[in-house]
Amino acid sequence: MLTDRIAVVTGASRGIGREIALTLAAKGAVVIVNYNGSAAKADEVVKEIEAAGGRGEAVQCNVSDFGAAAGLMEYVVKKYGRVDILVNNAGITRDNLLMKMSEEDFDAVLNTNLKGAFNCIRHISRQMLKQKSGRIINISSVSGVMGNAGQANYCASKAGIIGITKSVARELASRGITSNAVAPGFIDTEMTEVLPDAVKAAATEQIPMKHFGSTKDIANIVAFLASEEAGYITGQVICVDGGMAM
Repeated sequence: MLTDRIAVVTGASRGIGREIALTLAAKGAVVIVNYNGSAAKADEVVKEIEAAGGRGEAVQCNVSDFGAAAGLMEYVVKKYGRVDILVNNAGITRDNLLMKMSEEDFDAVLNTNLKGAFNCIRHISRQMLKQKSGRIINISSVSGVMGNAGQANYCASKAGIIGITKSVARELASRGITSNAVAPGFIDTEMTEVLPDAVKAAATEQIPMKHFGSTKDIANIVAFLASEEAGYITGQVICVDGGMAM
């Protein structure tokens, strides 16, 4: 259980982030539901947490902004006294072939997906060092492990997540802080719902288990990595992908 742990989940208003927030709250954590755009969707997540008897709060922050991320962490520490779990889930896509990709689309994806994770870790690491404990869980992707045509920006950001996960693990391990990455494969979310049927069929063919995963599959491994049971696991990348990247 994660009773009374303080958890910050970025990009938690929908999809994988939403499921992670709900799962951590169900296990007893107080969950800060971070969002950038949709206050209404974030509030819905908090209402769902509270309806199930849990505790949560929606907090707006564009994590790609260094100063704003500092403000988010300061706010949580001031209000709750600590942060035990940080889940860097916020992410966007701006897919295009490399030859056609704009600088703006490359920068936007790197800034949210990779710099956003750096910003949040950077601004909470001192507090976790003070606590001599903490769980940092970064959401990467099998795209960061295998590469994917038309996603040079996204793949670079998710491969970067793996690099920063391992560096952070080495820097903070001696102080009781773990840092791990989860690399989802194809998961049923709003992002994959809009894919044409032919693309979904081709993707399914690449998956040894022959079906997409669920957001719960990701949330369950995140909850495990946040728990006491995972205390001796750090610097790892766990692919939750039906065997796709093996």
